[in-house]
Amino acid sequence: MPTDGDARLAVIDLGSNSFRLVVFESHSGEAEGRGRLWWRSADESEAPLGAWWKRTDEIYEPVRIVAGAGKDGSLSEESIERALRTIDVFSHFCEAGELGPQERVAVATSAIREAPNGGELIERAREQSGLEIRVLSGEEEARYGYLAAVNSTSLRNGAVLELGGGSAQLVKVDDWAATAYDSWRLGAVRMTEKFLDDDGPATPKQLARLRKHVASRLEDAGWLGEAEGELVGVGGAIRNLAAAAQHLEGKPEFGVQGFNLRRRTLDELVERLAAMPVSARREMPGIKPARGDIILAGAIVVEQVLEASAFKKVRVTEAGLREGVFLERLLSERPEPLFEDVRAASVINLASQYDPHARHTRHVAALALGLFDELGAAGLHRADPSERELLWAACLLHDIGVAINYDDHHKHSRYLILNAGLPGFSPREMALIGQIVRYHRKGQPTLGHFEPLMKPGDQELLERCSVLLRLAEDLERSRDQAVAEAHVIANGNGVELALVSEQPVPVARWAAARESELFEQAFGEPLRFVG
Repeated sequence: MPTDGDARLAVIDLGSNSFRLVVFESHSGEAEGRGRLWWRSADESEAPLGAWWKRTDEIYEPVRIVAGAGKDGSLSEESIERALRTIDVFSHFCEAGELGPQERVAVATSAIREAPNGGELIERAREQSGLEIRVLSGEEEARYGYLAAVNSTSLRNGAVLELGGGSAQLVKVDDWAATAYDSWRLGAVRMTEKFLDDDGPATPKQLARLRKHVASRLEDAGWLGEAEGELVGVGGAIRNLAAAAQHLEGKPEFGVQGFNLRRRTLDELVERLAAMPVSARREMPGIKPARGDIILAGAIVVEQVLEASAFKKVRVTEAGLREGVFLERLLSERPEPLFEDVRAASVINLASQYDPHARHTRHVAALALGLFDELGAAGLHRADPSERELLWAACLLHDIGVAINYDDHHKHSRYLILNAGLPGFSPREMALIGQIVRYHRKGQPTLGHFEPLMKPGDQELLERCSVLLRLAEDLERSRDQAVAEAHVIANGNGVELALVSEQPVPVARWAAARESELFEQAFGEPLRFVG
């Protein structure tokens, strides 16, 4: 969807459990200032960012179109009426927002696809609202889940599990490519109606029958037991399970993007959910009330996928079929609609939305990364590439909070990072980036309430990256790129900082001189200016 200006796309997802309309906005990124951020290094030859995008609106209705379906899968008249009322609302929403026919994509999934009278619903919707609905095949539905997963996580090899209300899809991924897919009628709504059709706690017999049924269907995916890499989970049921797991594990909560739903935690959730009546499941932290009756069946499906494979956890993504549909159009000029580097793309996407001062941001990153590399070469830290990437991300995002207000913008920047999310990064990495940004101006860097997410050595990582970002920001304090370069020399008696500039830089020297104490704390050596 290349464009010279803003563009919008409304993706309408007519799922088995819920109907959802999501509006995405994208921009070409070619305007001066916005989007002119380089890809990963300080090299001036690096290409600028192309489009940036974000979700701008959403309407959700738990239609449960599959509920009450006949034995042959026929939709009930009551379900069809609920569906048509919701589609009518969606149509009026698009008209009010002046979203033309080319700015709307409507897709239907398992329940409508498999219903003998699904075509009747499609035709009545067209007559009533003029909406053209494309019924996805099982393979197309799986492909959009795959596109969402690989464009929002670090998945390279492994599998994607997409769990909806009517069906479940598994996609085998080898070197980023989808190489096999399977689809079954194992959706959370279907499994609930078939095996857990009362409001009380689940009995051992009910659970055993459900597990046996799911396990027998998964045998069709002969590759599953041999799959290596990681398993990525897509869908509302999986997101709800991840949110409940976060609460159960006592982890800081700022969304579930990149969260690892571990098998042992899932087993505990299944045990707790099974012992509860539906009314109590609706009140469990992390579980949306509208999913309380179907969440146990969804958890059993995920459990059995793990049981049939060598995977010990599910990496959760907040992206789904709707993002897959959107990204297929956004990246349509590429051979495959895939980001070359999901992590870099997500950082630049967020930076481009909120920080118009790309020249300043770019120079801060160049200075900070140069200092990181030279201090690593001098043996003052391990020069870990993953740490460098976190520093790079923090540099590009450190000023986005100015979009809210200059006062406390370091805190506003952290807020935007944690709440907008950085697809491709884990919760630990997002928290570290947020904390590095939080301490780019002042204060003693600390992990704070994010400590439960951290690994040994992360406090020291935070101190190193924070002081390097502070130094770079100080050296670029006048925002004129007067300090062209900064170099460090470790001579055994401390670290000397030499500035390359064609003019006096008293502001830079004044600002950077205040970081000596924090620098020594982080690197074990005092910092002095030379020249």
